[in-house]
Amino acid sequence: MINANKKRLRRTMMFLNAQKPGLIKDPYIYKPDSLILDLEDAVAENQKDVARFSLYHALKEIDYRGCEKVVRINGLDTPYWKEDIRCAVAGGCDAIRIPKTERPSEVHAVEEEILSVEKQFGIPEGRTLIMCAIESARGVMKALDISESSERLFGIALSGGDYTKDLQTHISGTGIELMGARQNLIIAARAAKVQCFDTVYTDLDDMDGFQKDVENIHLMGFDGKSIVNPRQISVVHDIFTPTQKDITFAEKVVKEIDEKKELGIGVFTVDGKMIDIAFYDGARRTIELAKASGVYKGDL
Repeated sequence: MINANKKRLRRTMMFLNAQKPGLIKDPYIYKPDSLILDLEDAVAENQKDVARFSLYHALKEIDYRGCEKVVRINGLDTPYWKEDIRCAVAGGCDAIRIPKTERPSEVHAVEEEILSVEKQFGIPEGRTLIMCAIESARGVMKALDISESSERLFGIALSGGDYTKDLQTHISGTGIELMGARQNLIIAARAAKVQCFDTVYTDLDDMDGFQKDVENIHLMGFDGKSIVNPRQISVVHDIFTPTQKDITFAEKVVKEIDEKKELGIGVFTVDGKMIDIAFYDGARRTIELAKASGVYKGDL
């Protein structure tokens, strides 16, 4: 039985090196929605065992106070990934992030390993979720197949650095080189009814550029963004949290549609805007997001 956290709020997913106790002991104080405890790129080849030891004890002993705990494992082309999963799942992580995903069979292999560990350690079957990082042209082209590959899978995420290398270009800061991948991933995720997350923005000195980048991906329909520094959290949360104006309008739309539907009226206006039943789901999503963000005070 898959747990109910597949649709939880994930505006920010902050990367942390799992090897460093100083980084992973109290990141919840910054209030990101999710933490990505990294066993892959952030950890040197000869430090993988040390990182797993640090990760396991952190997961077992630290109260992360509502922050989701996602562990990025090493790639399936390495000798480390099975032990990464065993350590993470036994420790009590909430999800496994698969790097460099290109085909559903990779998701199936990880799913099988997770299930084995859940059974071994008496963890409820289905508790551990999966997300997939898309980091190549092939992965982008297979995004829908990957998104539909497992009931455990809650979302897909673009990893811009490796993707642009595969595309034989580079991160420019304009977003032009990421446009096709971003659009393809969000369409695939929506078709599969899973979440979609954008890549990191690594220039910590360019907060104006970061804000513009977040505004763009919010407009595209992403659910959130991977981040690398606590300074970026408030910017993402401000943009992804509905404003009071958005909430008030959504409440009016829901109430008006509910009332007009009973009267057989299909098209009407709210605050001077033409509204019909097609607006209902979007208005409900705004209210649900406001509730999850802790800013909703209404009764719908």
